[in-house]
Amino acid sequence: MILLHIEHPVPNFEAWKAAFDSDPVGRQKSGVRRYQITRPTDNPNYAIIDLEFGTLAEAEALLAAMQQVWSRVGGTVMQNPQWRLAEVIETKAY
Repeated sequence: MILLHIEHPVPNFEAWKAAFDSDPVGRQKSGVRRYQITRPTDNPNYAIIDLEFGTLAEAEALLAAMQQVWSRVGGTVMQNPQWRLAEVIETKAY
């Protein structure tokens, strides 16, 4: 499994969440199997998103689509996105 981890400051978390929920890139059709949104307990205007994919190609394609979106909304909905692609080696629940 491949994980696309994205994080960035947001001027207004609720406005960012509404934009995320509008799903401008079609996450499910792009191969996202599951996602998780978190934010630091000491900074409510920071978004952390983890998107899970079956293949690296799917993750890279969605990242490219997101970079297009970011070029249009950068500074208004979100700022300075950082990302990392990683292979999930092990997951264990207790």
